[in-house]
Amino acid sequence: MLTPIPPLSDYVPASLNATDWPQLDPLYRGLINRTLDSRNTLEQLILDRSELDAAASEAGSVLHINMTCHTDDLATRAAYMAFIENVQPRLRETGFELDKKIVNSPFVLELDQTRYGVLLRDTKTAVELFRQENVAIETEITKLETRYSEVFGVMTVQFRGEEKTMPQMGRYQEETDRAVREEAWRAVAARRLQDRAVLDDIFDQLLALRHKVALNAGFANYRDYAFRVKRRFDYTPADCDNFARGCEESVVPALRRFNASRRTNLKLDTLRPWDLAVDPLGRAPLRPFQQPSEMVEKTAKIFRRMDPTPGGLADMFDSLRFPPAGVSCLDLDSRKGKAPGGYQANRDRQRVPFIFMNAAGLLRDVETMVHEAGHAFHSLLSRTDPLVSYRSDIPLEFCEVASMSMELTSYPFLDEFFNKDEADRARRVHSEQIANLLPWIATIDQFQLWMYTNIGHSRAQRAAKWLELVKRFGAQCDWTGLEDVLESAWHRQLHLFTAPFYYIEYGIAQLGALQMYANYKQNPVATIAQYKRGLSLGGSRPLRELFAAAGLEFDFSPRRIAMVWGAVEKELGDEVVPAR
Repeated sequence: MLTPIPPLSDYVPASLNATDWPQLDPLYRGLINRTLDSRNTLEQLILDRSELDAAASEAGSVLHINMTCHTDDLATRAAYMAFIENVQPRLRETGFELDKKIVNSPFVLELDQTRYGVLLRDTKTAVELFRQENVAIETEITKLETRYSEVFGVMTVQFRGEEKTMPQMGRYQEETDRAVREEAWRAVAARRLQDRAVLDDIFDQLLALRHKVALNAGFANYRDYAFRVKRRFDYTPADCDNFARGCEESVVPALRRFNASRRTNLKLDTLRPWDLAVDPLGRAPLRPFQQPSEMVEKTAKIFRRMDPTPGGLADMFDSLRFPPAGVSCLDLDSRKGKAPGGYQANRDRQRVPFIFMNAAGLLRDVETMVHEAGHAFHSLLSRTDPLVSYRSDIPLEFCEVASMSMELTSYPFLDEFFNKDEADRARRVHSEQIANLLPWIATIDQFQLWMYTNIGHSRAQRAAKWLELVKRFGAQCDWTGLEDVLESAWHRQLHLFTAPFYYIEYGIAQLGALQMYANYKQNPVATIAQYKRGLSLGGSRPLRELFAAAGLEFDFSPRRIAMVWGAVEKELGDEVVPAR
């Protein structure tokens, strides 16, 4: 059971309804008008502001959770949109005033720079980037992002007499009957194509609005603006290009060797899109669980074996299974009206995380469960920090280390879901998926870098660029007759619509997680302890220091990719599966 953490500030009433701006406004005005006459009063302002920001953040987070769980519920959507339109813009405006008050205070240099250095750096950056004219534009952007979730949330197909959600249709791509796979794949593709024009319209509007935001802030393009907003102080677009080059040189050749082996084992002339998820030896699909409750129970056993220490990973996961009365921490099943994907969300005032996913009984669901649990562990391990920014505004590159590491360190315990042969197969499948993931990350990142620096490009030019990148980084797969599907395949990557430039972080983190796994194989107990030590810092230290605290090197150069991928291939062996 999670124990409440008393706030270090009593400034925010416990009864505050933070979805209601008239209740928030006098509290923010009180902070803005407060007299600062010493380091102590400045520090108290920071603490009081943190509690108020946590209340407002949690209000928005809960409304977003409700909306994504029920995209087809008009009242839920209306409540979320009311917050977006009436509260969020005012939070941006008052936040800017408070940011200025803090960074311009004559007492700011008297603060402990070790403790407050990251906060002050980020606050100064926020002041530099804020433009009043962008507040209304950002509200319109959020509304368009929500529209994307709505479009995908209601997508279903009629398949063999039953209505199925898109995640549920994923099961059929693992069926050994090729005709079934093709039928299911084409049904999903056809349904997505129905909304191709709608999604292109949404994205065109997002591109234009984001470019306008960047221009207003004094940047030539949204790429440069986004790097600053995301506080990428440790790397540049050129480093992202080098990451892509490293993937192209070290990982793509391996991916295509795996494709060739798959084609041989399936006895096919060419691989088609519906041949990429089936077992290449014709074995029945891995079905790790029937119901989400079974998945949760078995995942709990994994964490109990991985880290049974008091207050460790097992106890933290149990706190999500058995949360405080009246609090829900898990929504895992796939159903109509639910937004796509999976995520972990913070609820910053009560400091209790929430995990959302669309489980359909697949191996990938198990991977998603432990992945999102890693994010929740990050939230729980840093929950005692009094500053909300250090609890929830953690560099994404390190956040994804927290989650991806759990995917890998769960390897020895997959026998909770499978027999020995199946567990070995599941481990191999996941390792091979990394060969798909790293080039896919490079594809998405390079696509974004191009789109936001080639202002005014047409949809045809965008499609051509996408196809060029697929050719550069993609699997060896025959898309003949399916060109329209391939051209719009990027639509399913929700980050492009709802979290621009949030994707290279997965590549940086995957390399960190593979380092973590190498350490884990040498000394599991010490590695888990170091993992928790790094996560407990939250966002209180610069990115490179967070990596170092977890025993990792921050490096995603071609050299590092070659080293890390070499270790993966050594574990996999020369062939994905033995030829038959």
